[in-house]
Amino acid sequence: MPRFAAALIALSISMALARAEDWPSWRGPRSDGTVTDTGYPITWSGTENIKWKTAVPGVGHSSPVVSKGRVFVTSCIKDEKKRMLYCVDRASGKILWDRVVLVSDLERKHGENSWASATPACDGERVIVSFLDMPQMRVYCYDYDGNKLWEKNPGEFHSVHGFGVAPMLYKDLVILNGDQDAKAYIVALDRATGEEKWRADRPNKLRSYCPPVVVDAAGKKQMVLTGSKCVASYDPDTGKQIWIVNGPTEQFVSSMVLHQGVLLLTAGFHDHWVMAIDPSGTGNVTKTHVLWSHKNEGGYVPSPVAAQGKIFAVDDKQGFAGCWDVKTGKECWKERLGGATGFHASAIAADGRVYFTNDEGVTFVVKADGELDVLAKNALGDKIFASPAFSNGDIFHRGEKYLWCIGKK
Repeated sequence: MPRFAAALIALSISMALARAEDWPSWRGPRSDGTVTDTGYPITWSGTENIKWKTAVPGVGHSSPVVSKGRVFVTSCIKDEKKRMLYCVDRASGKILWDRVVLVSDLERKHGENSWASATPACDGERVIVSFLDMPQMRVYCYDYDGNKLWEKNPGEFHSVHGFGVAPMLYKDLVILNGDQDAKAYIVALDRATGEEKWRADRPNKLRSYCPPVVVDAAGKKQMVLTGSKCVASYDPDTGKQIWIVNGPTEQFVSSMVLHQGVLLLTAGFHDHWVMAIDPSGTGNVTKTHVLWSHKNEGGYVPSPVAAQGKIFAVDDKQGFAGCWDVKTGKECWKERLGGATGFHASAIAADGRVYFTNDEGVTFVVKADGELDVLAKNALGDKIFASPAFSNGDIFHRGEKYLWCIGKK
């Protein structure tokens, strides 16, 4: 091969690897369900565009995470009361190792929850997982060879709906949301040691399952989340509250996204909402910084995604998907996808498309546009409650039966 051609090939491979991203924690590298690399399949089935599928023992709704050629996922082996961590080879789907993280009585939970619902978080060296050891929240850190580095108990957790507190990484911290039916808190632990670095009190004693998301907004780092009957922003370095919005409802599950300088959310229970917030305020900004809101729209469990000036969300019960303009709140389209089948997986925006996956394992691929254009409807043949991971052209779905790697062959 001529040297010039070889150099061009090497350069293109290098550029592709530079663009490719791991999916290290809940909703990916930006915690918002957006994907910057390209080459993802539009169509697949249980046999088409499947690189591998691996049976993972036990059950769980935690999402897979991808880092340094490995896929991590948690599970619960119900009969043995074991909470598990699995490390899977990204290329082949082979289970490289597994660890029994916790053996403990199974907590009471909602019928749509699991005993392994908290998505892990990893940084290239460590993988961090959380489980409930009634009534204690427990956080564990392992290296990529499966050696346990530390274990901490940041406090109690009480909820009639069970557990699902996903650890989130920021700088050298691991941040966890302890909203619960008791004294609620957000806590930050040192990633290397598990030592507590700060703790923030939450205003209302009520369960929620919303991972805190750190964004660059209004010229500063802000850690934002819904839950505890409010929407709030904190300084992620100290835990000090920056601003708060009352409501708009009682209970929350999904995480927020930032797009074009606007914070966006869907919620919740008792009422569903779609809402946009200007993140530049301080103090109580309920009456001053809510840009627009729509009651009885959006979803409760699945998180929204934003792309090309639009926010996309789907309802978990009736399967209505919708699109709104980020700046004005104008509804662009609303359509029921897949009949009355529910959606619990969060939406993903990739390659100018939005991927919605319902509980039956059917993914609807639509254009990320102000007009509804359904490009594909892909049935995997495996029920899915977990959100997918997208990385370097591959889609990783955690189903009821298998962990799947979907990609162009």
